Amino acid sequence: MSSIPNDFINYKSTPVFTQGNIPKMFLHLHNTKSGVYGKIIVTKGQLKFYGFAERRGDIEQEIIINAEQSAISPPEYWHKVEFLTDDTEFHVDFYAQKDSEIVKKNLSERND
Repeated sequence: MSSIPNDFINYKSTPVFTQGNIPKMFLHLHNTKSGVYGKIIVTKGQLKFYGFAERRGDIEQEIIINAEQSAISPPEYWHKVEFLTDDTEFHVDFYAQKDSEIVKKNLSERND
């Protein structure tokens, strides 16, 4: 799994997601734009992260993220998540290079 470069900062975070409020896009293939890392932080339960070699490619990794653990999705990496327990709660922190336009303008983490 990737690590976030030292000169990147957390510039945006999602609310806490549960099975009752998860945006459907998180359960299907999606990615972040160039220059944006996503840190998926599970606060309760278990979540499975699926990483794909390309948009319509095969699964290249599956990671189970337990409560109080996290996983990093690098920029432009196709992925999705799956709830493994009914009580799962998680949020995503987005990181970009501290002097980038993404941070300066608080731009979307996704390509429009």
